[in-house]
Amino acid sequence: MTQSIVVQVGQCGNQIGCRFWDLALREHAAVNKSGNYDESLSSFFRNVDSRYDDPANIPMGSGKGKIKALKARAVLVDMEEGVVSEMMKGPLREVFDFQQLITDVSGCGNNWAVGHKMYGTQYREQLSDVIRRAAEFCDCLQCFFILHSMGGGTGSGVGTFILNLLEEDYPDVYRFVTAVYPSAEDDVVTSPYNSVLAMHQLTEKADCVLPVENQALMDIVNKIGQAIPSARTGKKTFFPTDVKAGSAIHTGDGGLTKTSEEKPFDSMNNIVANLLLNMTSSARFEGSLNVDLNEITMNLVPFPKLHYLVASQSPLYTSADVHLPPRKLDQMFSDAFSRDHQLLRADPKHSLYLACALMVRGNVEISDVRRNIERLKPNLKFIHWNQEGWKTGLCAVPPVGQSYSLLTLANNTCIQHSFTDLRDRFVKLYKRKAHVHHYTHIEGMEVSDFNQSYESLNTLIDEYQALEKQMHNPPPPEPRLQILT
Repeated sequence: MTQSIVVQVGQCGNQIGCRFWDLALREHAAVNKSGNYDESLSSFFRNVDSRYDDPANIPMGSGKGKIKALKARAVLVDMEEGVVSEMMKGPLREVFDFQQLITDVSGCGNNWAVGHKMYGTQYREQLSDVIRRAAEFCDCLQCFFILHSMGGGTGSGVGTFILNLLEEDYPDVYRFVTAVYPSAEDDVVTSPYNSVLAMHQLTEKADCVLPVENQALMDIVNKIGQAIPSARTGKKTFFPTDVKAGSAIHTGDGGLTKTSEEKPFDSMNNIVANLLLNMTSSARFEGSLNVDLNEITMNLVPFPKLHYLVASQSPLYTSADVHLPPRKLDQMFSDAFSRDHQLLRADPKHSLYLACALMVRGNVEISDVRRNIERLKPNLKFIHWNQEGWKTGLCAVPPVGQSYSLLTLANNTCIQHSFTDLRDRFVKLYKRKAHVHHYTHIEGMEVSDFNQSYESLNTLIDEYQALEKQMHNPPPPEPRLQILT
């Protein structure tokens, strides 16, 4: 069994990470009734003897040893200590290893250059040490998951500095990034600068990026809140402002954090945490058709820099959520390909699929998956050289409170529209050189960093657009080989 390390950076990254660990414990508690430290737990947790100040690692052995104390395979980084300090006082405090935290007090002031050029350089050795310590506890380290926002200074700046560090020190270990993009109405004026500067690093250094938009998360939370059951089974009544508190996909019911203790953004963060739980389910639990993390990049990333995947989850409404009967399996597949269930505000159905992964959890047969693929294929446009570009995964263990679930990861040219919007917001500031002096006064930061990042984003958009043009005008087929007679 392989292991993965989660590196959570900045306020957003640490809040998402906190929800991920809480919900992961909930899932494992529902499955692991024996209290043994087994391969499933070892993928993201260490078993330690907590009687010592430096907890001694207890090897898994045969998988029959009892759990003493679980420590998350996590590294927590924030240049403003408030969120991490709060986590270390909260219900998850025993799950985190205090030797794998790095904090400062002043923060990055919403400035990518402060995070990447100043704090990154200042904390380079410490970052290397804590990551190496986490890696040394792994028998077979497969992947780093980096969680951060794009609009702030610490998440975008320090987050991408760590990404570079991982590429240098662990070039053979996969680097998956979950990056939260700001909405157009973001309250950070310089967020377009931070996002574009960070995207240059993500494009060059990450193996796979899962972009998540703040606005899409807010839309999902509101939709969940609007699904209030009426007396008639299966009927929904809609109220525009009432957000349902008991939705299993966006609350931590059953975790260490009580519902009454949840923070304002926890509903949104739980959706991202569920994305990570579903994506890593095959690494944590048994299944008839498990998808390893390296298979995601192998099958979904046809070209090195086009590694941005559009994620969608279904169901959003479950029997545990709003007391509705479980959704029909076919409806779950249809939902997963609708805009309402996506973590990015884009429309894949009107763009071109390069590849698509279906990661199903629960008691679902492969024949059900194939039937739904055949049903959906006529409405989905796949690129001419990869018409059968489907990757399927089946994990036997469903999410807590649900009978089954589906996560889709699509490499689709629709993502260019989100990137174009970001570029337009960047240009609006940069053509006047507004706020640029706040960046260039940081040692090591040059105006050329802006220009290179802008060109990198332009090139990325151009590549997606060139592929999308093939949707209506595919190149002529290659001539077949002729057999001489």
